[in-house]
Amino acid sequence: QVQLVESGGGLVQAGGSLRLSCAASGRTFSNYGMGWFRQAPGKEREFVIVTNRSGSSTWYADSVKGRFTISRDNAKNTVYLQMNSLKPEDTAVYYCAASRVSFGGPTPAGYDYWGQGTQVTVSS
Repeated sequence: QVQLVESGGGLVQAGGSLRLSCAASGRTFSNYGMGWFRQAPGKEREFVIVTNRSGSSTWYADSVKGRFTISRDNAKNTVYLQMNSLKPEDTAVYYCAASRVSFGGPTPAGYDYWGQGTQVTVSS
């Protein structure tokens, strides 16, 4: 089992920045591919960004390319989502997820463990 706890969400104005953190516990963190997804009210959970076990490769959704970055610190069992130039359409609950494979991919089905989510609200 892997337990994931997100933090860092909040309210920010358009154009601002936030950094989300996801702390993992329970298993060897470096064995898992990690990803961030988001879900807005009335919409399906969507892919944001993912990285492999070492953090050497990433995959971005087109909607966040150039604005969001993912990083991981395997020594701290933590993955981060840096969000810059935020837009109102980025408003959602953001979830981190862990995959038993190195690269879980862009669909929720590729992930085995999920955090509880953290709300990000971007005002215009």
